Amino acid sequence: MNSISSKLFHSHLHLHLLCTAKSAPLSTSKFRVSPKATKISNLQLKEKWLDSLSVSPLGGDEGVICASEPQWVLGVDPDVSGAVALLKPDGSVSSAQVFDTPNVKVLVGKRVRNRLDARSIVQLLQTFDAPHGTRAYIEQSNPFPQDGKQGWWSGGYTYGLWIGVLVASGFSVVPVTSHEWKNHYELSRSSSSKDDSREVASALFPSLSHQLKRKKDHGRAEALLIAAYGRGLIEQMDQVDSNGSHVSSDLFNSLITEKKAV
Repeated sequence: MNSISSKLFHSHLHLHLLCTAKSAPLSTSKFRVSPKATKISNLQLKEKWLDSLSVSPLGGDEGVICASEPQWVLGVDPDVSGAVALLKPDGSVSSAQVFDTPNVKVLVGKRVRNRLDARSIVQLLQTFDAPHGTRAYIEQSNPFPQDGKQGWWSGGYTYGLWIGVLVASGFSVVPVTSHEWKNHYELSRSSSSKDDSREVASALFPSLSHQLKRKKDHGRAEALLIAAYGRGLIEQMDQVDSNGSHVSSDLFNSLITEKKAV
């Protein structure tokens, strides 16, 4: 992407935010903070955070994969019962694999609970032999009030551990909300269930359908769908880079995230 296209792209993002985001609350003092300055500041803060999760490919431009080639992509469902999916080039197409997240049983108070096995996760990622800087899309932690204190702690712990392990292992992490990727597959309806995720994943990856038969395989299904969603974002970004085409509002926030990982 040349410098002019880059400037136009970021200008488009800033203008879109300024036109669509809710107005910032105004100060009651005589001197008020400009809503425009607030929006740009929020974007800059998000960009700095995303920069901290990004890893540049080794060898500079030599490590960058051409847009026309199949790319390596990881998808992570960070729950204790989740999984990690790997989409990688296999000739002119992509092959898919999915692995349950390694965990270990620990005593918490008087109860035995499952926790992520950090060392085993690192070892698993090393077996992928993925290029340095490969994008890893992970579902962003979003605790619900009904989850309780233990659920809140567990969700934040697994999400944070996965991010730390991925970045330390040389992956560029791209968080996506559950609403983003589920809405893409029409799974965000209140009537949607974990079984629906398995059904959609089986349709997209028929060669892996035998690994998605059980109800408890929903973590595998969601990891595969997150990876496929991430691959779609890469393709969408390629279109923006090549011809400056407009992006849908559903993908807008993710494209901001994705742009920082390119």
